[in-house]
Amino acid sequence: MEETGGASAYGASLAGKGFDFYKFVRQPQTVVRLLSWVFAIVVFSSITTEGYMNPPTSDTLSCIFNRNDSACSYANGIGVIAFLACIGFLLLDAYLPFMSNAKERKLAVLSDLAFSGVWTFLWFVCFCLLASEWSRTEDVRGIPLDAARAIIAFSFFSIATWGICTYFALVRFRHGVDNVTIPTYTEPPPDQHTPYPPTYAPTTYTPYPSNTPDKLQQPSFSSTFPPQGDAGYQPPPY
Repeated sequence: MEETGGASAYGASLAGKGFDFYKFVRQPQTVVRLLSWVFAIVVFSSITTEGYMNPPTSDTLSCIFNRNDSACSYANGIGVIAFLACIGFLLLDAYLPFMSNAKERKLAVLSDLAFSGVWTFLWFVCFCLLASEWSRTEDVRGIPLDAARAIIAFSFFSIATWGICTYFALVRFRHGVDNVTIPTYTEPPPDQHTPYPPTYAPTTYTPYPSNTPDKLQQPSFSSTFPPQGDAGYQPPPY
């Protein structure tokens, strides 16, 4: 589902982080995807190996579900496509953290959401079709009952697993890039009262009291040289 403990986008960690295989396998979404993969194998393999048999009165192979070949073909096709889709989406989930473009992540999550939703509905149709045809099957001589029941049961289980995958994809899509927590610098608002920022405002200056003697005050300048005038001037002798 969602990545926790760091910045993420569409339920996966941001690009640049390493791939943790054990963490990926333990994710609920990966577990449900693997279950869907196993259920699809059971359905189409059971139909391929034991889903067709020839009735006692004919040499032609027919579907064990009320001899409706369309029911077996439909379930077989849904199972094979689901099997391949599970592999593809598992690889996509593993590659998603390495996508640096948010638009690419969005398309990947949207494709997962759309496919999972459609396949949930198709598995529901498959279960209803197989259950209906099995209830109409009258002659069950020679039919592998365990195989028929397993096909119906795992078709029902696939509805649940693909529905959960749809829910996980919807959560990831809603998650989007809202949880991206990249620190950004914001300019502080200007102060209208002082030209300095608030943290650098100069402190007020308090002058010394007037009654405190100024020890550094220098005395006024007074000349010690005798006054010079014209009376003491003697012209040089020639």
